[in-house]
Amino acid sequence: MFQPVLPYEGYSGWTFLNRTLEAQKDAYAKSPEVSREIKYFEENIGKVQTADDLMSDRTLLKVSLEAFGLGEDINNRFFIQKVLEDGSESEDALANKLSDKRYLEFSRAFGFGAETPPNTVQSDFGSKITTAYKERQFEVAVGDQNENYRLALGVERDLSDIANKDLQEDTLWFTVMGNPPLRKVFETAFNLPESFGSLDLDKQLATFKDKAQAAFGDSGIKQFASPEKQEDLTRLFLLRADMQAMNINTGSSQIALTLLQGATNGNTGLF
Repeated sequence: MFQPVLPYEGYSGWTFLNRTLEAQKDAYAKSPEVSREIKYFEENIGKVQTADDLMSDRTLLKVSLEAFGLGEDINNRFFIQKVLEDGSESEDALANKLSDKRYLEFSRAFGFGAETPPNTVQSDFGSKITTAYKERQFEVAVGDQNENYRLALGVERDLSDIANKDLQEDTLWFTVMGNPPLRKVFETAFNLPESFGSLDLDKQLATFKDKAQAAFGDSGIKQFASPEKQEDLTRLFLLRADMQAMNINTGSSQIALTLLQGATNGNTGLF
């Protein structure tokens, strides 16, 4: 199996990864195991008519789950089948009740539980899922070496998708809060404690908005439709993560303050 090349740590390593990203992704996708699973999926997913059909083929299920960042649920068979069979149209569907909105995206993509034929019969369905699978699996491979880089790689895709939705800012924030990888990026960038998630949701929302205003001069999510703002967030996240790993008190350390000010082009409104 191809292993991503990550010769440096910290932000310099992130810069190297971005510079070589397309070549590394291409090499990873061509590795025997990945290319074999892609070929199998694209050749067989059109035969799947029901959630039970998908659950009965472990390779198809594996690729499907990992395309949505849900690969760890491969053995939670009853739960996943329920998510799929309920579909996404009914308010009572399980996927609509879960705080992690990746399950809703997963269920909606396959389209089981509706009166119309599932999306698996569409001619381009297989390629759409395998494209997402290659992207996510490369991120997993990166994460095996550096988990922070894995999270950073997902920012452009996931945050762009959310920020471009025609929804109210509070709704967009709740969507981010329901996406565990993105939530982790924001919590780390804003130096929030592990106990933060136990607070009342409205209090969490207010805190996220206040921190965004202080760090980026805007309390909303729509600002992150901009690649420049996404990069600002990613840079802040990686610097915070490195400092936390070194047990630096970012609230009082002059080193941390200097780094973070430089990371945002001298914007002293971070704190």
